[in-house]
Amino acid sequence: MSTENINEIPETITPDAEYDETQIQVLEGLDPVRKRPGMYIGSTGPKGLHHLVYEIVDNAIDEALAGFCTEIIVNILPGDVIEVSDNGRGIPIGIHPTEGISAATVVYTILHAGGKFGGGGYKVAGGLHGVGASVVNALSEWLELTVYKDGEIHFQRFENGGHYDEEMKVIGKAGSRTGTTVKFKADPLIFTETTVYDYEVLLKRLREQAFLNAGVRIVFSDKRDEENIQSEVLHYEGGIRQFVEHIHNVKGYDPLSNEVIYLSGKKDDMTAEVALMWNDSYNEDVRSFANNIHTTDGGTHENGFKNALTKVLNEYGKKFNIIKENQDKLSGDDVREGITAIISVKLTDCEFEGQTKGRLGNPEARPLVENMVTEKLSYYLDEHPQEARLILEKTINAQKAREAAKKARETARRKSAMDSASLPGKLTDCFDKDTTLTELYIVEGDSAGGTAKQARSARYQAILPLWGKMLNVEKARLDKVYTNEKLMPVVAALGTSIGDDFNINKLRYGKIVIMSDADVDGYHIRTLLLTFFFRYMRELITNGNIYIAQPPLFKVAKRKGKKEQYRYAFSEEERDMYTREYEAEGDGIINIQRYKGLGEMDPDQLWETTMDPERRIMLRVNIEDAAKADETFSILMGDKVEPRKDFIEKNAGYVQNLDF
Repeated sequence: MSTENINEIPETITPDAEYDETQIQVLEGLDPVRKRPGMYIGSTGPKGLHHLVYEIVDNAIDEALAGFCTEIIVNILPGDVIEVSDNGRGIPIGIHPTEGISAATVVYTILHAGGKFGGGGYKVAGGLHGVGASVVNALSEWLELTVYKDGEIHFQRFENGGHYDEEMKVIGKAGSRTGTTVKFKADPLIFTETTVYDYEVLLKRLREQAFLNAGVRIVFSDKRDEENIQSEVLHYEGGIRQFVEHIHNVKGYDPLSNEVIYLSGKKDDMTAEVALMWNDSYNEDVRSFANNIHTTDGGTHENGFKNALTKVLNEYGKKFNIIKENQDKLSGDDVREGITAIISVKLTDCEFEGQTKGRLGNPEARPLVENMVTEKLSYYLDEHPQEARLILEKTINAQKAREAAKKARETARRKSAMDSASLPGKLTDCFDKDTTLTELYIVEGDSAGGTAKQARSARYQAILPLWGKMLNVEKARLDKVYTNEKLMPVVAALGTSIGDDFNINKLRYGKIVIMSDADVDGYHIRTLLLTFFFRYMRELITNGNIYIAQPPLFKVAKRKGKKEQYRYAFSEEERDMYTREYEAEGDGIINIQRYKGLGEMDPDQLWETTMDPERRIMLRVNIEDAAKADETFSILMGDKVEPRKDFIEKNAGYVQNLDF
């Protein structure tokens, strides 16, 4: 064994390539954006594509925050061209004092130029710190800017990433109209994956902005299909109060009270508002925003809210003897069970933390929110004793369930410690312990489990059969999970525990593969398992450990004499294609077998089609949007029929293979 002193510098270094002044590259204008687009919009995939729209809309929203804009019109035009219009003041079009060109041209062609850097244009602003307009221009095939200002219409066109041949010019009379219209086409040389916009993705973001800016009217239309134009008017005078109501309606929750609790406060140039309501579910949904930017990782404003909420409910419970003297205090998890809350702060200068800038770092935001919530929520509870009692009863029941879950967890631990064979009895384990190789197949029923055991590679593939319907965790608290005989074998096999005790470093298998039948029961079991992983072991999904096996639906075989040819089809389209190919070849008897379940395959077939790493097809489960996933699970697995019916009717057109 040799050792190396990493602090010792060799006397001579032989470079692989010449490195001198000629290697230093200077990127001018908007070239840095086109060179490294991911630094500015996160990615050049669908997320980055949609981010272009957000940046232009955010500029219009900033005009609304400043009090000069009441309506924003967003259109997706044929060819996936985006058009955003507002009735604000219009971008300044006069000659810039240092650049010698129109100020509007400066905003759209020079990075870090705009009215959001302390020049007095905006006290509060979101967007890409004032570089959004130029970044969108840089990443567009072409962009057209029209400004209605001072009674005239001013126009300029940019091409190939922000280049222009003509200066800003007057093209007509504007009358009394003011505002800005931006029309652009994303550059396919940058967005090589897709330049097609998703209507639902944009609608969600625009609706969110309308909620966060009470009174602003956003008209969103998809005009790509002229015979089937989709359009929505997003206008909410109730602001974030209606945001909370919208979330409840979509998820099908029953609120504990008839009205949303709304709290607001201000200090200097900072404002904060909070809307909250408790419901009959066991899930927490707290969403925070700073200058209209969704702080997905929370931050100081969210911490202030959570601290105040726990403090106020404990003090109220003690004051009115709802929480007894010898009773433990309510925890943060207790008071937030079944809560939907929106926290929105507006600051002069937002400081974001982390690579994705999803966490607010401004220290002054915490006392602003914490003091405001403490004072005004206490007052609300005093003035609404009936609602206060319902809320306290909900939180105390959550506390009791948490204590029951703790006892169940301790019992499970003791049982595991005393039992040398603590792995579930039905688990057929693999020999290898290297998690970069090991796979756990969770299969439906003993019959499929038996076939899978024979089919597997015993070195790195483990099999865990489940039987019957398992617990729907969307309708149950954690204490019920710990005593569920269907789910605890999964927890024991994985080794990570669940909830607060979850530890991904103890995971025994690198891949967890859900392998269920391709029928209604199989899909139900798959959904129940995914709901469980999402609610109690979410890191397995975000870490990319959960997979769904894709067994074939058909075997298409052609027999001629004693010789048989066959192919496996994973869809009806493939089945029909293979059938036509065999028919075109001429002689032979064609037989099509429909696999209703994994147990109908022999071990060789199951290995060949579904378990062999060289040939199998598997889907990895990921969470593109945790909030959307949370919403979908609540709709599909919750108690309410109406939201589920609406979801099914809305998405029925996407179904390809339906089994009865």
